[in-house]
Amino acid sequence: MSEISLAPDAADALPGLSQPSGLLRWIASVDHKQIGIMYIVGALVFFVIGGLEAMLIRAQLAQPNAKLISPEFYNQLFTMHGVTMVFLVGMPILIGFGNYLVPLQIGAHDMAFPRLNALGLWLFIFGGLLMYFSFFIGQAPDQGWFSYAPLAEQPYTSHRGPDYWSLGLFVTGIGSVSGAINVIVTVWTMRAPGLTMRRLPLFTWMTFINGFLIIFALQILNAGLVMLEVDRLFGGSWFTPPGSPVLWQHVFWSFGHPEVYILILPAFGMISEIIPVFSRKPIFGYEFVAGSTIVIGFLSFTVWAHHMFAVDLGIGWHAFQSAATMLISIPTGIKIFSWIATMWGGKLRFTTAMLFAASFLVIFTIGGITGVTFALVPTDWQTTDTYYVVAHFHYVLVGGTFFAVYAGVYYWYPKVVGRMLSERLGKWHFWLNFAGLNLTFFVQHFLGLMGMPRRVYTYPDLPGWGTLNLISTLGGLISALAVLVFVVNLVWSARRGQPAGDNPWQAWTLEWATTSPPPPHNFEELPPVRSRRPLWDLAHPEDPDWKREH
Repeated sequence: MSEISLAPDAADALPGLSQPSGLLRWIASVDHKQIGIMYIVGALVFFVIGGLEAMLIRAQLAQPNAKLISPEFYNQLFTMHGVTMVFLVGMPILIGFGNYLVPLQIGAHDMAFPRLNALGLWLFIFGGLLMYFSFFIGQAPDQGWFSYAPLAEQPYTSHRGPDYWSLGLFVTGIGSVSGAINVIVTVWTMRAPGLTMRRLPLFTWMTFINGFLIIFALQILNAGLVMLEVDRLFGGSWFTPPGSPVLWQHVFWSFGHPEVYILILPAFGMISEIIPVFSRKPIFGYEFVAGSTIVIGFLSFTVWAHHMFAVDLGIGWHAFQSAATMLISIPTGIKIFSWIATMWGGKLRFTTAMLFAASFLVIFTIGGITGVTFALVPTDWQTTDTYYVVAHFHYVLVGGTFFAVYAGVYYWYPKVVGRMLSERLGKWHFWLNFAGLNLTFFVQHFLGLMGMPRRVYTYPDLPGWGTLNLISTLGGLISALAVLVFVVNLVWSARRGQPAGDNPWQAWTLEWATTSPPPPHNFEELPPVRSRRPLWDLAHPEDPDWKREH
């Protein structure tokens, strides 16, 4: 089979062109790989900050009637913890993976708009710093990460914390939208010859669909932020009488529920890449997995009001939202069963990446089952604003998004760095993380069912509350230890890890057809693409996938 030769990039074609070096090379970079790495590193820095905030929260709640920190500082902590983990960790780390991998997986030399790509990165960093700058002026946001009206309005929150919150989110939102546009155009216009939309790697496919969710959902949030600031700074009344505080809930959750899937669809894509490779089987039901992603994206915009069952919206509206919430579990379940079917009968290799991917199925399923209970209005009424909600949310986004991210790091780190992560340290990281997650959040289901409200600074010494909170705090400490092991593994392996080679996992998609790490222009040559597994076809000409696909 012939291979497709690629032209060198501009720097190679023009030897006299000067290139920045050192730190400036990164700051001025428009290379999608360096931008992706900076997204990931920036998100990890904010992850450490958000984790420290979580540890302070858990330390305060470890015992009843504790006074470790002030109530005012506690409100700032839980507000900024939520904002950080959703907007400054979850979204940008997934955008970073997309930046690095999407051009490689489709055989492109870069993103469609490299400078727009760099702009999105710096808007993310600037927006995050803007929100945290509020700590230094003693007016950090303290109205909750959801900023419910009228609490976020004047005069109830008279300081400037909500203004920093709004402006920082607006800036990061613009950066996210610019990145989403870039991904969509890149995938649509820059695929390698033969790589049709029906042959896309599932990580790229789900990142592509995710781009549409970001574009539409973030516009809703940004519009709401402008309306909120009109109220606060110019005496408007969108969310205060004669307007409606409930309007803010509609606006926020019209963004907020698609945001859950913005944080999980690329994670689904990672799992869909990793499980087949370590099962030595192609993904089961590719078309159904890809198609269900479109269905999830559409339905995610129809279920926002299940966050508002405690608001009297009427029986008919509650019934519709309940049915829609049940319905969205079906395309999600298709993915779960596809991954299980892929593993069934496969030649499983439980590397650290595969351990995280397999445990993702268990933990995300637990989060999904508890999520279905919120579709039942009476159950939702009983558990609204309790720790049951906190447990569900963290099982979905920590056990879902972050376990998938960990799996992705262990899987693609050799491609990025050229060295293998330590499997020994990796397995320590996995088991500590798995134990810490379940100790921290599983008991919170029972706290919620026992009536403990969320967002409280302290609590009375009621039967069982103190013990379960102490267990939760100990689980948080174990999770913190797991993160420390992970960081040590990243740093140690970058210097002393075993050389990875170009394709250490014997994977099948195009990113493994180039060197580790890839050159500036990504590929010297591209193998022909005639199926969803071009590297399998190259290695097995006697049994190529393209014969089965046709």
